[in-house]
Amino acid sequence: MKVLPRSFYARNTVNVAKDLLGKTLVRKIKGKIVSGIIIETEAYRYKDDPASHAFRGLTERNKVMFGEVGTAYVYFTYGMHYCVNAVARSNTFDAGAVLIRSIKPVKGINEMIKNRKIDLISNLTNGPAKLTQALQITKMQYGEDLTRVSSLFITEGIKTDKISSSPRIGIKNGIDKLWNFKIEI
Repeated sequence: MKVLPRSFYARNTVNVAKDLLGKTLVRKIKGKIVSGIIIETEAYRYKDDPASHAFRGLTERNKVMFGEVGTAYVYFTYGMHYCVNAVARSNTFDAGAVLIRSIKPVKGINEMIKNRKIDLISNLTNGPAKLTQALQITKMQYGEDLTRVSSLFITEGIKTDKISSSPRIGIKNGIDKLWNFKIEI
């Protein structure tokens, strides 16, 4: 289980979003491993991306997007859900992150079922809020270093073939950017 190095995230955010597909998101919960293959991501950059939380500049909420690449940006949305991102950007931009929208469960599926209180595996982690609930990702993982084995990290995974791209989901601005990426596995 090789953890992705910081250099992986120090590249164009859009390229990192594509390259995260097939990688494994790993969560350690009370000594148990819960993980899944990343099958959907979205790229969010900086001043060229009006849909990005960083578009209007640095805030208390988004400050990790301006910090060291390879860390977790976890935010609360709709007053009820968390979403997890990997901070990623080249030195061309001051901020950027990749939203992990969906994973295919691999390890700890029974734990995920317990956390989500559902048993339909196809509906277990097929959305950003669903996967954070299944993996118990909360504000406690905000700023977590994804480049070392900790409570949350990303490792090598499987080879990916065909990547599809489309507009990002649930946004009003920046809909011209085809920065939602998916694979079928």
